[in-house]
Amino acid sequence: MLLFSLKNVGFKDIIHYPDIEIPEGCATFISGESGSGKSTLLKLLNGVLSADDGEILYAGKPIDAYDPVTLRRDVLLCGQSAYLFEGSVAQNFEEFYRYRDLPAPSAGLTHRYLKICAADFTLESACATMSGGEKQRVFTAICLSFMPRALLLDEPTSALDDATANTLMANMTAFCNKNGITLIVVSHNQQLLGTFADQIISLAGGSRLE
Repeated sequence: MLLFSLKNVGFKDIIHYPDIEIPEGCATFISGESGSGKSTLLKLLNGVLSADDGEILYAGKPIDAYDPVTLRRDVLLCGQSAYLFEGSVAQNFEEFYRYRDLPAPSAGLTHRYLKICAADFTLESACATMSGGEKQRVFTAICLSFMPRALLLDEPTSALDDATANTLMANMTAFCNKNGITLIVVSHNQQLLGTFADQIISLAGGSRLE
């Protein structure tokens, strides 16, 4: 089943995308030059931005037919600049879950999600002292714990060494595949694309779908 389908999509007369199809339950990686619209594409897919031309379908329906809050809970976006609250890792999990009127996961489950995302912190670790990349991985762990239908990651390994980047993507793709989560990843890392991608979308001058 196709989860997303884009046809003749353009954004602000600046970016024009090839026709794109993203199947459900697969790992789709997006690559391309700076300015080719990779991060913008993620924001279009979860409704943060709206296309100026063309059509985006989500699960067979126009994306603007969905309630925006419901869509963004189904299609979670983890950008490069992740927002975390003041306080500890545990307090951040609790705060994000409070917004959904849900109980936070147990300490054991929280550790599991952190480990999957190569964010091996204690629950008492202070988020305010973390680097941008560390905050991004903690936020990704929170998003993953919600078990979304689709998880969108923008350069999740840019601040990592090669070994940790491979561990992160191996963990993420295995977990998402097992649980039927569609994974869509923006990455410049060609080795990761070659190892973990079920599909690669290349955006460049004369963008093409591989």
